Amino acid sequence: MANVVLEKIGKHYGPVEVLKGISIEVEEGEFVALVGPSGCGKSTLLRTIAGLEDISAGVINIGGRVVNDLRPMDRDIAMVFQNYALYPQMSVLQNMSFSLKLKGVPKAQVLERVNRAAAILGLENLLQRYPRQLSGGQRQRVAMGRAIVRDPQVFLFDEPLSNLDAKLRVQMRAEIKELHQRLGTTMIYVTHDQVEAMTMASKIVVLRDGVVEQIGGPLELYDNPRNKFVAGFIGSPSMNLLDGKMTPEGFTTPDGIVLPTGNKNPNAVTYGVRPEHLTIAPTGMPLKVSVVEPTGFETQIIGTVGNQHFTGIFRDRIDAAPGSTIHVSSELSVVHLFDEKGDSLA
Repeated sequence: MANVVLEKIGKHYGPVEVLKGISIEVEEGEFVALVGPSGCGKSTLLRTIAGLEDISAGVINIGGRVVNDLRPMDRDIAMVFQNYALYPQMSVLQNMSFSLKLKGVPKAQVLERVNRAAAILGLENLLQRYPRQLSGGQRQRVAMGRAIVRDPQVFLFDEPLSNLDAKLRVQMRAEIKELHQRLGTTMIYVTHDQVEAMTMASKIVVLRDGVVEQIGGPLELYDNPRNKFVAGFIGSPSMNLLDGKMTPEGFTTPDGIVLPTGNKNPNAVTYGVRPEHLTIAPTGMPLKVSVVEPTGFETQIIGTVGNQHFTGIFRDRIDAAPGSTIHVSSELSVVHLFDEKGDSLA
């Protein structure tokens, strides 16, 4: 395994600046997720680490070596793509062993590595099948197996689960996390799905418009977002963000609804609270119900506070109908305030 250090990475496509001086340090054996909305630069950044894209500025260091000018095959990394990238005319065994044969690895060693990877991924009985005979999840495991047999210093994953259905994505999330625990190899994982990032990674890098917004552990980003963007991006459903201003009574919305806070900072213009931190309270803020979504385990209520969108998640089975109004509140300790620039006032 190896660490990966990115120093002020820049990337231009003509006049368009895609990556704007990104600096990240990935420790040996760490599982880091690059997450952000479409177009934020996360896949481009991963491709620069792999050597599939040249950088316009900065330094990429893998395992103590500057690799800016090294070819992808010389960087000792393995990449798993979104579309699996399997050879359709080759069996699973041939797909997994292909890169080793190109390197001239002895046949006995090739079979040993393939069998070891197949055992880890549960592919032992599928080695003679072809990609067309496999399910989506099985194909993804073959793609991971092809990477494992190379025994790289770093694994790179580029949205590997986006082509799978919801149930299979959950299963594969657990399998990739377990794979990391078994191998202990450094992994960098790109996804637009913040739930994937939260559940799998030990550290998350949140990107927006080619800039790093915040780096930290999943719960650190959830509990202490640096700004409104991170607050709204991390968490599902996202944090409720209400516009208003601080008054002597508390945070007051344009509709005159007063929300108590533990912070009287006069610079506050946005009030934030997560849907799951709300409880039913007769004297709380009025939430006009638009949609009720019962899941059995919990009830999600979507509506408005004043004229602003608002969502609540409750473990109890709430007796509410569209058009009705319920009252909700939260502990002051979980309320977030932001200034006009979007920065946290915690």
